[in-house]
Amino acid sequence: MTKRRLSQRQQTRIVEKQQRELVGAPGADTSATPINKCNGRVISHFGQQLDVEALPVDATQAPVRCFQRANLPALVTGDLVVWEAGEANTGVIVVAAKRSSVFGRPAFDGNFKPMAANIDQVLVIIAPLPEPFMNLIDRYLAAIEALGLNAALVLNKCDLTTELAQFDLDKMLSLYEACGYAVYRVSALDGSGFDRLQQSLRGQTTVLVGQSGVGKSSLINRLGRGDEALVGALSEAKAKGTHTTTTAKLFHLPELDLIDSPGIREFSLGHITPAQLFDGFREFRQCAGHCKFRDCKHRTEPGCAILAAVARGEIAQQRLDSYFQILQTIGGGSE
Repeated sequence: MTKRRLSQRQQTRIVEKQQRELVGAPGADTSATPINKCNGRVISHFGQQLDVEALPVDATQAPVRCFQRANLPALVTGDLVVWEAGEANTGVIVVAAKRSSVFGRPAFDGNFKPMAANIDQVLVIIAPLPEPFMNLIDRYLAAIEALGLNAALVLNKCDLTTELAQFDLDKMLSLYEACGYAVYRVSALDGSGFDRLQQSLRGQTTVLVGQSGVGKSSLINRLGRGDEALVGALSEAKAKGTHTTTTAKLFHLPELDLIDSPGIREFSLGHITPAQLFDGFREFRQCAGHCKFRDCKHRTEPGCAILAAVARGEIAQQRLDSYFQILQTIGGGSE
């Protein structure tokens, strides 16, 4: 017998009912909640299995390996859930709470793939090696802006930079500082710059993103003063990172929470529209609606507010060039 397919309306009703069951949710009838139901948070996932910590967090209690009901959406690290205890430290997730925020990227089929939920900010990590390039950073920032999340940049491995390389990196990072992004220059090896970074993370749940090999796991270990995360080495052949982190995982560190995400070498933006891309370049927003022509493409048109801002030094030409490169990959169009 084939499994009966639920309609969209039926799925919506199921989700709404499950969320009303959530322990502590507004309007929830806690007296009717079975005692074997507990609040929990997904701290990592492995395909159909997820590690869940009970809430409130008890450092002495190990995570529980859980499965999830088939009618639940795909869950990610940071999701708040209700789970039922099983045998031998296992459980079943029966309810998924509504997310306050989510970060993700397109899957191979072009659909949006969540990576972490209920986060406050995203740190884009770069390093001298693998060599950073603006177009990848801009893709990250545009995606973060489209999701309504806060973003900051971290240059790790400052101890590895030569004087010339540091000059080039500082020149590039100054463009983002001019746009209002916080930029942190740190070394996980010697600890320099970490006081300011740690202060900005205090009380926040932050997800780390970036290429493989930029040192996300090393940053977590330095902030946690231990060996919380595994650390991988760069590939000597191509000076690219090895994929040490294979799944997003949440770490509770002193006064802050970090989610380490798998490193990637490409970050497509097939899930956002040209209008969202335009808004994702935050310095462009002041020019929105001020071009002489409504269908202005911001290339050679007279009376273009973007080009005028570039001429005044208010928008960097490098950022505009990067915008056009990304725009071409998502099908072109204007703002």
